[in-house]
Order: sequence, then C-alpha cells, then structure tokens
Amino acid sequence: MSAEATNPGAHSRRRGRPRIDLRRLGRAALLGPTGRDRLPDAIGHVVDAHRAHYPDADLATLHKAYVLAESSHRGQFRKSGEPYITHPLAVTLILAELGAETTTLTASLLHDTVEDTEVTLDQVRSEFGAEVGYLVDGVTKLEKVDYGAAAEPETFRKMLVATGNDVRVMSIKLADRLHNMRTLGVMRPEKQARIAKVTRDVLIPLAERLGVQALKTELEDLVFAILHPEEYERTRALIAENSTACTALAAIADDFRAALREAGISAEVLIRPRHFVSVHRVCLKRSQLRSTDFGRLLILVGEDADCYAVLGELHTCFTPVISEFKDFIAAPKFNLYQSLHTAVAGPDGAVAEVLIRTHQMHKVAEAGVVALGNPYVPVEGAEPADGERADPTRPGWLSRLLEWQESTPDPDTFWTSLRADLAQDGEITVFGADGRALGLPAGASCVDAAYAQYGEKAHTCIGARVNGRLATLSTVLGDGDTVHVLLAQDSASGPSPQWLDHARTPAARIAITSWLDAHPQRAAAPSTAPRRPAPLPAGRPASANAVVDLPEATVRLAGCCTPVPPDAVTGFPVRGGAVTVHRLECPAVARMTDVGREPVPVRWGDAAECRVTLVAESFGRPRLLADLTEVIAGEGAAIVSATVEPPTQQRVRHTYTLQLPDAAGLPALMRAMRDVPGVYDVSRTQHPAATA
Repeated sequence: MSAEATNPGAHSRRRGRPRIDLRRLGRAALLGPTGRDRLPDAIGHVVDAHRAHYPDADLATLHKAYVLAESSHRGQFRKSGEPYITHPLAVTLILAELGAETTTLTASLLHDTVEDTEVTLDQVRSEFGAEVGYLVDGVTKLEKVDYGAAAEPETFRKMLVATGNDVRVMSIKLADRLHNMRTLGVMRPEKQARIAKVTRDVLIPLAERLGVQALKTELEDLVFAILHPEEYERTRALIAENSTACTALAAIADDFRAALREAGISAEVLIRPRHFVSVHRVCLKRSQLRSTDFGRLLILVGEDADCYAVLGELHTCFTPVISEFKDFIAAPKFNLYQSLHTAVAGPDGAVAEVLIRTHQMHKVAEAGVVALGNPYVPVEGAEPADGERADPTRPGWLSRLLEWQESTPDPDTFWTSLRADLAQDGEITVFGADGRALGLPAGASCVDAAYAQYGEKAHTCIGARVNGRLATLSTVLGDGDTVHVLLAQDSASGPSPQWLDHARTPAARIAITSWLDAHPQRAAAPSTAPRRPAPLPAGRPASANAVVDLPEATVRLAGCCTPVPPDAVTGFPVRGGAVTVHRLECPAVARMTDVGREPVPVRWGDAAECRVTLVAESFGRPRLLADLTEVIAGEGAAIVSATVEPPTQQRVRHTYTLQLPDAAGLPALMRAMRDVPGVYDVSRTQHPAATA
C-alpha cells in the first residue's frame, strides 16, 4: 500500500485537522519541563488548541499534570521508538481540538500514570481533585483487562459501566484508541487486524452514539485501510483522480452565498469533503459518481430560526430534492445531533447535499458529548455533591444499556447483547399510552415497547394498540407511533420463545430469555403447539394422553388440530415408530384415509392439564381484549400466548394459546368467551397440515 494507505488520517489533515509531529514532540518531551514561569514546549500544541475553545482557561493545572506525567513516564518508550509521553500528549491534543474542558484534558494527560508508573490514584486525587481522580480511575479500569477474545465481554462491560457514570471516561478512551490506531503500523498484521475489528465492532458504534463524529470518521478510515486494503486503495485512487471535483461544489457555494446575501441572511458556506468510508458508501449506492458526490455543503448560522430561513431561501432559489429533506433540529437524533439536511439542484442540474446548522450545533455535531463540558459542575469551580453523578447529557440509549447490564451477570450474554445493540442502525421515538416518549432502535416491535414501558410486567403482554388500532406483538413500530400495551390480568402467563424473533432491544431479549430459562416447560415447545407426551408403554394411562395399543410406541398430538380430552380421536403411525393423534374431524384424517393409510385405535387416558389454541371472532369495540382476557382468567385458564390480527371491516380475530388445569373445562371456557359482548364465535384452531 502507499504511505497514505497506511495513514488514512492524512485525509483528515486535508480537512483542516492538524496532526502533531511526534518526532519533534518527542525531542521536546525528552528535554523535560522548562522554567517555572513557562509552559513546556511539548505541551504548546495542547495549550493553543485549548485556548481556542476556552480563552480564559487556567493553564496551571495542565502544566502541573504534564510535569507529573512526563517525570513518571520518563525512560518509557513506545514500540515506535518515541518517548511514551508522546502518547498522552497526543490523546490530550485530540480532546483539546474537540473542545474538551480542562478537567478532561488533565485526566487525559494522566490517564496511563496509575497503570504504568509509580503514581497512585490517591496521589492523583490529592494533587488534582476527586473529578480528575474519578476519570483516571475509570480509564485505568478499562486498561486492566486484555483485549483478547476471551476478555472482550468483561472489558466492554466495564467500559459501559464507566461510561455510564461519566461519559468523559469514554471520551478519553476513544481519543486513546484513535491515537493507537494512527500508530498501529508498528504492530504485526494479525494484531492490527484484531484491534481494528474490535474498534469497528464496538468503539466506532460507541463514538457514533456519543455523537463524536470527528473521532468516528477518522477511526472508520483507519479501520477501512487495515481490514479492506484493496477497497481502500481503490477509494484513495478515486479521490485522487477527482481532486478537482470540489470545483462544482465551489460554484454552487458561490451561488448560495449570493442568494443568502441578497436575502439579508448572515451565514457561512463551507465545503465539507467526504472521508474515505463515506466516498466508498456512495460508490456502493451509485454506479456512477457525480462530481458533487465527493463533498457536501455546510451552512453555519447564528440562531435556530436562521436555519429555517436559509432552508426557505435555498428551496425558493433552487430546485429542492424533497426526498432528501430531514429536520434533525425539531427532532434531534439519539446522539444529540441537530441539523437540517436537504439537497438542491443548480441551474445546470448538479445536485448538492446541504447541511444547515448553528455554530453551536456544529460544535456538538463534531464533538458530541465532548463539547458539552463537565456535566456535573453547573457553576465554574463548584464541586459535585457527594455521590451525585446524574448526567443530564447522557444519551437515552446509554441509560437503557446501564439498566439491563445490571440484570445480566453473565459477561458473554452481555457481550452478545451489547454488540447486537451497537449494530442497530438509528433510533425511533414512540409514545406510550401515558404520553411518555420511548427511545427504541429502528425496527423495534411492540414486544420491545412493552418491556421498555413495563419491565418484567411485560411478561403478561397479550397484544397492543398502535395508533389506536389493535396490533400483534410482532408489529414493527415507526417513528412517532403511539403504543398502548395490553397486559393480561393473570400474572402466571408469560412470553413464548417466538417473542425472541420480534425483540430487537437487549432489555426485551434478556428479560424474555431469563423468564424462559426459569420456566423450561414453556420454552420446550412453540407456544402455538400442544405439549407432546413422553413415550408410553401400551395400556399405561397418563395425564391428558392417548393411550395406544402398540408396544413401546411414542405418542404425539397433531399440531394441525390440537386434540384435547374428550375429543373423538384417531391415530396414524409415522416414521420412527411414533403415532400421531388427530381429532376425527381433522381434514388430515380424511386425506390419509383416502390414500390408504390404516388408522390405529387410540383412547384418552386420565384427563388432566392440557394446552389448547382457540380463535375468537368478534366485532371491534373498546375494552374487548380486556374483557376476553378477564373471562379466560375467570375460568382458571392461563394465557401462554396471544395474537390480535389487524381489524378487517370492523371485525377482529383473536388467537389464544391457553393452559387449562383440566381438559373437561374446555367447553365451559368456550361458552364463557362466546358470552362476551361483541364475540360471535369461538372455535378450536385448525392449521393446514400435510399428510402425516
């Protein structure tokens, strides 16, 4: 690969992000601290970047932290040969460029001292305060477990816990990983690949969820170069071949400036080149790239209202591509991102994608939670109350992950669920019956909404209303939907294994799995199928079984007609020496008789507990579902699972799989269900079945 292919961050430099010269910085670090009244030359980059965001910052603490870090790391070297102090300096510079406040930068300078030097955590707390000590301790805990395959689950469990208590811990960790990825070339190829995969699977999605786009995009490019070198090189060559592509965007930008100036709107219009992975994604999306596809136009204004003024002017003066419009100001994304997205076509037909935001929105869009400062100190210099770590900036997804990780003691289960959650693409907002907003991943179903609203109480969920209409639990929710979850009165009912097919959130999947593990008799068979009795010797009676006069025959109840006592039944031998029992009126019986299959005489043994599936046909009305479930519970039956089909011409079909304490009570149960106002028929389910 070319030198640039092994260092994709060079593209970031073209976008205006400075890169520290490690060799020069290393020489400055080796000279040690300078006089008492001057900052060391090696930390000058950090100071300049920090003052750009905080002109009045007190630099004494940074000076003190650097002196301690440099002296404690003195004599240590990285594999690349630079003095080790260059690493915490580079990490701190990354955070300073993003706008991190002084406390975070201080902890960043010291983040490896407790782990790799003689400096103790008590010493850090004593010299720099509790906040810096907390951050250093959080980062140190993440470093104590190796990134080997077996260690990953516990490593990232600790990472999430530390992040949840203070998002600045993860900010330092992400900057630490970015610098390590920049200098990964000194590692063996197999180790590079392993670290890149962990970065891709966990750290990049976390950077996305924390809104730190500047780190995320560079990490993506670095991972892309390591794991997909051929695609990376093709993309690099494509960008090089179209080095003048931004000329078309520049012409459109000039037209924008003129239009906004004429409208009296003060705005800054910038060209934002796409990074490598972004260009690669556009290539996959389109067979032929346009000259304007290599970048986007960014318009920065002073106030929120100005964003919409710019949008109106652009849509008036140019041809808008309506399908590309998105308003993330009125409805911010789950990671605090706010912006207006649109696309317009110029007079020559060239289409340009446009981002419109305020300067503050831009700062948060680039740096995410890093740009929000210290969330625990509302007044400059104030200390947080003892034990108080309620972070008002913590994204909702992180709060949810913290809740379910506490109930998941198994690290492997946690790891699997974490990776599944990080793989989700986007987030939607739905509203519960009480009007409370629920943040769920895109593709979430009513099952996820039930557990997000009610926790373990959702085990008794039997259906839902979505936007006022009855819906099945498998219904996929859309952004803005209103969901009213319906719970059964019988607390003995619980989820079926099929619910896992519809659950997207870790909270729902873990709760369902835990319940099924505690109730193995429910998890052993699909919720819509009858229980299968164990093999019985001839003539031996059993609870709710068919006794068949064949030695050592295995008896099973047909799923197509779900026979229960006292149904008239017959049996047919099948492969393996088993006998399948059907109701006499089952269509499968007639088909097998027509093809010459010989039936086997069967009879019911002692009647006892059984499972049956009933279908209730009804006219839609308020409280119908609640009345039906109340009647079912009143007859002593437990609801194993239930589905409610969308209404058709005001008619609704309910399907219930029920556990009855005594099969003899089935007729009375069906009569009670038919007596519910609005219900005009209740029948046993009949599933199509091939010849057994």
